[in-house]
Amino acid sequence: MPKSSARKPAKKTSAKKTPAKKAVAKAKLVKKAKPAAKLAPVATVESIGEKLTFNHAMIYSSDVAKSLEFYRGMLGFKVVDEFLHDGILLYARLRAPGGDGTIALHLAGPGIAITSDGVRLYFEIRNLDDFCRKLQAKGLYLPTAPKVMPWGWRHVYINDPDGHEISLYWAGEMRMQKTVMAAARRIEKTPLAKSAVR
Repeated sequence: MPKSSARKPAKKTSAKKTPAKKAVAKAKLVKKAKPAAKLAPVATVESIGEKLTFNHAMIYSSDVAKSLEFYRGMLGFKVVDEFLHDGILLYARLRAPGGDGTIALHLAGPGIAITSDGVRLYFEIRNLDDFCRKLQAKGLYLPTAPKVMPWGWRHVYINDPDGHEISLYWAGEMRMQKTVMAAARRIEKTPLAKSAVR
C-alpha cells in the first residue's frame, strides 16, 4: 500500500523557554489581552460638542388661564402647548411673537409663594411707545410712560396678573455700551452719595 504524501503535523516539543523567549511570549499575551474595563469619562458640554442654551422661564401662577390671557391677549404670545386636568388649565407654554424665546405658565401648588422680588422678565420691542399705547387701548394700566433710564435703554415696568415684574424695553444704539458703570460713577460723585458713605 503506497504511503500518503500528506505530512502529519509535527509534534510540538515542550522545550524549556529561555528568559528571553518568556518575555516575548508575555509581550504577545499582553497585546492580545483586552484592556481592563475603565469607567466612562463624565460627558461634559464641551466633550459632546454642544453649548448650553437657555430654554425657557417657568412662571408660577395662581390662575394659569388668567395669566395665559394676559401673555397671549395683551403681549401677543403664541400658545405652543397646554395641559388640562379635570378641566383645569395647569400648564401652558408660549412663544414670544418676535422670536424663539418661550415661557411656561404653571399652576402653583396650595400655599406656594408666587412672586419673587429677585426676578424680572425682560421683553424687547423696537417701537415701545406704540406698543404701550396698544396695551393701554386694551385696558392695561401702565404706571408710567416709557422713559430712558440712566444706562440708556428705554423702559416701562408692568406686572402680570400674579405680580411678576416685567420690563418692556428697547436698547437701541445703547445696547452694548457700558453706560451703567458711567452712570454709577456719576452718582457716586453726588453730595448725597458722598454723605451716605460717611
